Amino acid sequence: MPPSLPCLRAASRPTPTLQSLLKTTTATTTTRSISTTAPLLYKQPRVPDSDVPIPSVTAPHHEIPPYPYGPRPFYHQSNTGLYGEARIRFGNYVSKKYEVKARRKWRPNVQQKRLWSASLGVFVRTRVTTRVLRTIDKVGGLDEYLLGIKPQRVKDLGPWGWRLRWRVMQTPAVRARFAAEREALGLPPKEEEELNLEALQSLPDGTAAGDALMAETDRMLAEEAEFELETEAAEEAQDGFMREEKPRQ
Repeated sequence: MPPSLPCLRAASRPTPTLQSLLKTTTATTTTRSISTTAPLLYKQPRVPDSDVPIPSVTAPHHEIPPYPYGPRPFYHQSNTGLYGEARIRFGNYVSKKYEVKARRKWRPNVQQKRLWSASLGVFVRTRVTTRVLRTIDKVGGLDEYLLGIKPQRVKDLGPWGWRLRWRVMQTPAVRARFAAEREALGLPPKEEEELNLEALQSLPDGTAAGDALMAETDRMLAEEAEFELETEAAEEAQDGFMREEKPRQ
């Protein structure tokens, strides 16, 4: 009686050898190793002709002044990139037919970019939103965006932008630029040691200046104390000049 078709197929298969069985067992029992190295996203290049590296996003840097607005309490991811004021926004889906609402959220459009810094001479790796990218193109580059002096710009920088701002201000090109602006205003140039001493000294009338003045102002704001402004107008008002008169009855 001729063998059936399944029996012929089984007889035609080659018998597995010991080496093939060992290879199969090794391939199935191999586990993936866990890497403990830092991600390459924020591995910044070396700045040419300088020993000061680009600061890290999360590592402590005691030489950098603390960010005046502190870390952002919401959307912590924005502390490690140039996000501006972007954060996750929440809303509803609304059905047109039944007007049924369903919760949803909008995440900001975040990209990983290499932005050119003219003062550093390298590409800086960072996370950045498309809105901030448009602002960088509008002002003329990454350096111009970081060196903005308006309070709103400083708020938009965040902790990571504040660190980049400090590193850009240490470059000779930016120092020369600030010195030229000071000279154009008719002010004498100042050395770094002189600036540090002035920040620690007080004014002739005993009022704190520099960092001490900022600390005193923060303390008064926290205590909700009243600020006394001594001006010539206030002195003249005390003498009776421009005193408000009561309307006659």
